[in-house]
Amino acid sequence: MSRKISFRGRKEIITNGVEETLKAAQAFAEQLQPGDVVALSGEMGSGKTHFVKGVVEGLGGNPDQVDSPTFAIVNEYEARYSVYHMDCYRLADEEEATVIGLENYINSSGISLIEWPDRIEQLLPATTVRVTFDHVSESKRKLMIESGS
Repeated sequence: MSRKISFRGRKEIITNGVEETLKAAQAFAEQLQPGDVVALSGEMGSGKTHFVKGVVEGLGGNPDQVDSPTFAIVNEYEARYSVYHMDCYRLADEEEATVIGLENYINSSGISLIEWPDRIEQLLPATTVRVTFDHVSESKRKLMIESGS
């Protein structure tokens, strides 16, 4: 499947608290197109799942339905486009991801938001948009958003 890149460039965003992270994610969601894959990297508690809530809301879905799919591996949310929220923390490698069918989500026309993407790096398309979350302080986060090739 050929993919276009809906987000181009590199952007740094500093957020001061959950509400600002949600608003940044809502603005980011406006740029997403069917088939986009977004890799979310950062320590536990850095804001990845809150960012997903903002993306879902920005796409017209219900953010209250969003929770971490650590044990389910994939949560699906209805919005303007189907949103697939994956948490690969518990996966051993790409082979395990393939066996459980994550490639089907990644190669679909939905929006794939993937936490712990390093576990399945070889399955990600070159056009993957990467969002890195860094703790600056207790409530402040630095988000680095970079487009794929």
